Amino acid sequence: MNGAESLVRTLVASGVEICFANPGTSEMHFVAALDRVAEMRCVLALFEGVVSGAADGYARMAEKPACTLFHLGPGFGNGIANMHNAKRANVPIVNIVGEHATYHKRYDAPLNSSIETLAGQYSAWMRSSANSADVARDGAEAVAAARSKRAISTLILPADTAWNEGSGIARPMPVTAPAMPAASIIERAAKMLRTGVPTMIVLTGDALYGRGLIAAGRIAAKTGATLFSPYSTARIQRGAGLPVVDRVPYVVEQAVERLKEYRQMILVGAAAPVTFFAYPGKSSVPTPPDCDIYPLARQGEDYAGALEALAEAIGAAKTEPHRAKAERPLAASGAITLQGLAQTVAALLPENAIVADESITSGRGMMAASKGAPPHDWLTNTGGSIGIGMPLAVGAAIAAPERPVLCLEADGSGMYTVQSLWTMAREKLNITTVIFSNRAYAILKGEYANVGAGNMGPRALDMLEIGRPDLDWVSLAKGMGVPGTRVTDLDQFAASLRAGFADSGPKLIEVVL
Repeated sequence: MNGAESLVRTLVASGVEICFANPGTSEMHFVAALDRVAEMRCVLALFEGVVSGAADGYARMAEKPACTLFHLGPGFGNGIANMHNAKRANVPIVNIVGEHATYHKRYDAPLNSSIETLAGQYSAWMRSSANSADVARDGAEAVAAARSKRAISTLILPADTAWNEGSGIARPMPVTAPAMPAASIIERAAKMLRTGVPTMIVLTGDALYGRGLIAAGRIAAKTGATLFSPYSTARIQRGAGLPVVDRVPYVVEQAVERLKEYRQMILVGAAAPVTFFAYPGKSSVPTPPDCDIYPLARQGEDYAGALEALAEAIGAAKTEPHRAKAERPLAASGAITLQGLAQTVAALLPENAIVADESITSGRGMMAASKGAPPHDWLTNTGGSIGIGMPLAVGAAIAAPERPVLCLEADGSGMYTVQSLWTMAREKLNITTVIFSNRAYAILKGEYANVGAGNMGPRALDMLEIGRPDLDWVSLAKGMGVPGTRVTDLDQFAASLRAGFADSGPKLIEVVL
């Protein structure tokens, strides 16, 4: 058994069952090992940004890591934008990055680079295997670190350590459970809540789904505190019957207005809200200056456990949370409007759906409209690097094949990782992709004004519009094996959305705005 096979078998033994890959020459022995290890499913992507984004989506829904397979430094470099988003999502991923053979590095061949430099800023654990006997043990450590830290591990695999004789399968290594905050920290938060001062609780990670969300709902019902998520969240369970969580607004003025009443903020894994960018004459912090900000659980700690302990401390362990009512609008009709699109999605969203949302400007009303829809999960862009929506949907669909996935995608962002459609078709994934085709980087038009860049002239405007020629998303989808349709009114949109949800394979709807 060579090093590559010992690594693949060790990954499987450690619970890693999916490999998202775009391999090259230095990874061929890893590819060959996949022929011999049927338990590892390999999903090919045509661009590394799809690989990293799909691994992110998979981890968000499976709550365990997939592995990725990248070709040397340039291959990893192509995946960095969505690796940035994955780091911000605090999800476990195990990267396998092929490297030149140890004896070949000194010749500085054309693809030579410092993988450590590229991967280091995104990796909580990183190692380059020194020899084939170490590869399996290194792989087991990489998985344990990713799962323990809820973070990214990167194992660099020199080609000769893959093809030389390995040591066999390494035993899975223990995963460290997240630490609970100290009892004194729980009590301090309980005292804050007992004061009756207007308080917001900002949740992230598993505080936004499952037992963490229910515990947070109990606390809010008992004390009158308001639950918030950051504007960007890795995953939130929402819909009828679930506690309601507000979203900190993206727009500065809206955030300041929404948060102005709160004098206390309790953080559960989240950072205190800040604006995405600096704007001349505006504060970077939307909360009131006299707001007392207190971390109940810091990043990487046990968020759900901390909330349950806090609920116990204030006598809310059996309090019934305030739950969203089951209510949704009728599908809209007539000319396309953003409100009508949001209303129609809310009307038709299936129970237990997963929504991968990168609709940027066109979809900002979607979450508010769908709060009373049947229970579902909502995934967003956590790091602000665009091109995550469709890869995220790929990973979520592979993690939860029994659930329908709705991808809400802007046309500009979609072009960053359009290759995702090919993987959707190849894997026959149950994804309905809605492209909001406004033929512009619409959000940047607003940002241009917000940063005070002056009057927009024709050359500046030309940098923010993506027409001339107009993108034909139906043809793009067809060319990659995904059936598509173009809609120009809300009645067509509703009919296409219904048909998309009724079909178990991938499909695309281009909404002309």
